[in-house]
Amino acid sequence: MAVDMKIPPVGESITEVTVGTWYKKEGDHVKMDDVLCGLDSDKATFELTAEADGILHILAQEGDVLPIGASICTIDDGGSAPAPSPAAEPAKAETPKPAEQVAPAPTPAAEPVTAPVNTGASVIEMKVPAVGESVTEVTIASWSKKDGDQVALDEVLCELESDKATFELPAEAAGTLRIVAQAGETLPIGALIAKIEVGAGAPVSAATPAPQPVASTPATETPSSNGQNGYAAHYPSPAAAKILDEKGVNAQEVQGSGVGGRVTKEDALKASPAPAQPATPPAPVAQPAAPKPAASAPAPAPVAAGGRNQRREKMTSLRRTIARRLVAVKNETAMLTTFNEVDMKAVMDLRNKYKDKFKEKNGVGLGFMSFFTKAVCVALKDFPAVNAQIDGDQMVFNDFCDISIAVSTDRGLVVPVIRNAEQMSFAQIEKEIVRLAGLARDNKLTIDQMTGGTFTITNGGTFGSMLSTPIINAPQSAILGMHNIVERAVVINGEIVVRPIMYLALSYDHRIIDGKESVSFLVRVKQILEDPARMLFDM
Repeated sequence: MAVDMKIPPVGESITEVTVGTWYKKEGDHVKMDDVLCGLDSDKATFELTAEADGILHILAQEGDVLPIGASICTIDDGGSAPAPSPAAEPAKAETPKPAEQVAPAPTPAAEPVTAPVNTGASVIEMKVPAVGESVTEVTIASWSKKDGDQVALDEVLCELESDKATFELPAEAAGTLRIVAQAGETLPIGALIAKIEVGAGAPVSAATPAPQPVASTPATETPSSNGQNGYAAHYPSPAAAKILDEKGVNAQEVQGSGVGGRVTKEDALKASPAPAQPATPPAPVAQPAAPKPAASAPAPAPVAAGGRNQRREKMTSLRRTIARRLVAVKNETAMLTTFNEVDMKAVMDLRNKYKDKFKEKNGVGLGFMSFFTKAVCVALKDFPAVNAQIDGDQMVFNDFCDISIAVSTDRGLVVPVIRNAEQMSFAQIEKEIVRLAGLARDNKLTIDQMTGGTFTITNGGTFGSMLSTPIINAPQSAILGMHNIVERAVVINGEIVVRPIMYLALSYDHRIIDGKESVSFLVRVKQILEDPARMLFDM
């Protein structure tokens, strides 16, 4: 009977896929779990594996777009399974003679493939776990283990990178690791990422050489369908294919290191772009053809002499999300920015006076962020619209202050949240900032630690910024930008004096915050910082 192979569900938001490369041909004899083809969705690439042994009949061609549940091929098992063996025997009866195999070799060759699976070993499928309500896909950042490695229970296999945080994937059992998805691939939640063969350690290792003689024998039959490296030899992953296209390298010339010989992203990055560079000299060849721009001929010469190399890197999930959200904020909010300046002398004098005793008592330094956080919390109580947000056609006002602090990391900008900052002391705020910043730089922040803020503070002054217009951290309605402190000449009581001045910038959503409120809020923050004693008396 024929087994109808259909497009499997690959994610909640994915309704259709595109048929990628077929690794098997019409009429090929396939085995259970053989990879038949690749399926491309708008988020990731998946492999379709055979559900039975038998003869493959392809229904959809490469490039066809099919909905989830549509038939893509059939596998004729049952009586057709033995048919290929006698059909293959006459062909092999000629070829195996010079080789050291006998005509019935194909039949026993197929047995070792199934033997290791059935000799007491079980396979545990490792799937992408749910890492948060708003996270629908993750990218494999790096593998800590290699394909075929022996892994222990709870041993870290790889790092998964979402648009908000990085997670570690531990092994669910001890056994032999079989990697399904390569580093750099983006997978939806619940997608198969790896398999672990549990039990019968010797047969599992023996299963590795077993497929090789099987692959070598059919290689004399159909070298185009089964290369020496396996079913996917010289077939690039989507990320690798893009890189190879940009380099102008033929995938058939690249030796793949992935499963079945598949060309991975790393293989593509290592591939020599030699064919691409000779393509540039033809430009000077084309220029002499035009007699008029003869003077422009010398121009390419110095360009070629200098270094003009380019390199491309795929955007991480975090970077893609940052880009998408920032553009969305600019397009979906009525964002304005108001500025003011604050004399930091009072804060600096107070900090210099007590910073040593503060650190000795609390074990943490006294920085400017705690002053700004407390000042913002006081001002937010006076102007609740700045602490509010829009939800549809409603305004949501918060009677608490969850202050988001922007932290720069190697992966990009993350914004952990200080919960109920209005109830915290200076020491508690400083300790929380240090703790969250450390987690951010170690990529250990959880999604809960980065969601739910009501107002954001960003300090570009640490990098030397004098003035900027920060972008709102949606769905919040305002963000305060701090800048560097510079000694400037100012007039106080009719006299010119030198004071440490910082420019402040408040970007806000004009849909919910009026100009009067935004300016008054920033003036309130200025008053508190220039006279910190106001925080003691709530004035």
